[in-house]
Amino acid sequence: MALRPEQRVVVTGVGIVSPVGATREATWDAIRNGRSGVAPMTRIDTAGLATTFAGEVTDFDPTAIMGRKDARRVDRYTQFAVAAALESLAHAGFTIDAANADRVGVLVGTGMGGIETIENGAQTLFTSGPSRISPFFVPMFLPNMASGTVAITTGAKGPNFSPTSACAASAHALGEAAEMIRRGWADVMLAGGAEAPLARLSVAGFNAMGALSTRNDDPIAASRPFDAERDGFVMGEGGAMLVLESLPHALRRDAPIIAELTGYATTDDANHMVQPAPGGAGAAAAMELALASAGLEPERIGYINAHGTSTQLNEKLETEAMKRAFGEAAWRTAISSTKSMTGHLLGAAGALEAGIGLLALRDGFLPPTINQQVPDPDCDLDYIPNEGRSARIDHVMSNSMGFGGHNVSLIFSRLFE
Repeated sequence: MALRPEQRVVVTGVGIVSPVGATREATWDAIRNGRSGVAPMTRIDTAGLATTFAGEVTDFDPTAIMGRKDARRVDRYTQFAVAAALESLAHAGFTIDAANADRVGVLVGTGMGGIETIENGAQTLFTSGPSRISPFFVPMFLPNMASGTVAITTGAKGPNFSPTSACAASAHALGEAAEMIRRGWADVMLAGGAEAPLARLSVAGFNAMGALSTRNDDPIAASRPFDAERDGFVMGEGGAMLVLESLPHALRRDAPIIAELTGYATTDDANHMVQPAPGGAGAAAAMELALASAGLEPERIGYINAHGTSTQLNEKLETEAMKRAFGEAAWRTAISSTKSMTGHLLGAAGALEAGIGLLALRDGFLPPTINQQVPDPDCDLDYIPNEGRSARIDHVMSNSMGFGGHNVSLIFSRLFE
């Protein structure tokens, strides 16, 4: 059954802060040209850590966005969320005011929340004592504070919460925000995610799992999704936010419509804390359900931005999942993992990659998977190796998976009347 006009949800704005660019277009320029943002870490002391590099955001001044006092009272992940939200609103040409504030909501997903604040607070406690803990310590690290601060900054008074489904969090935020508009709870939703995970504690924790690349002698080549010599993911930081609107609302204000969010589905593997289900069954189910919700056959998808973390297990099972969901069309579908350039933004990855997919749709250009050097027989699809390509596409899929077995698949489509 076709959706009523008021149930159709479109994207009118994109805001991005990433390791390859502190704005949307700077990020897109780097992604198009295959430039990596992975480098030795400068924000933390890497002494004793097995991994000494990451995707850091540079040229980012939160005080220019929030003012010095407010910037100091929030964690870095919240700063990223606010910056991306404001850029997305400007891109959409939309102003929140007293007349519409009750109909504008905010969903900001994150995996870790204020881990930097937690680590700094623990150090203060153990070295200087409890009396030296900041009164802002608790609100700074809460995983919902980015969503709350975006609302405080913009004045949005509609639905507001923070999905925390690990690396699927911001993809969940986008899908659930669209559902809220379809249910009539809001006309406009600011949705996406933010993450600032670069702390000694988190790096050491992922190292203890054997999850991070340790290619310290060649950081730029460390994130190599679908390559046979991949040895772990590369952490990244940043944020991405989209402005979602009901189609009638966007048309009434003559908004610049980028695409329609036509498909969304979420499943769980119910299998293991950190390992995908055998055969990629849960991820395949999410893709199949998203295709069904969009009313599309697999061959209609022109590009997939894969989860593609650069871990041995993920890429093998994600490839199996795409074959399972797409059948013979899997071998004819262009796929890439832009984590090869940005690193893995954990809870913010889904929104960042959805934003990149939207820009690919807008400009007719499919971004590459860089660092494709050694073929993996288990990964035998078209991963757009090393150089992007021009192609007009009408539908893009963005896939996200998170610890706990969470799977999300989103589909964005060129707007057809």
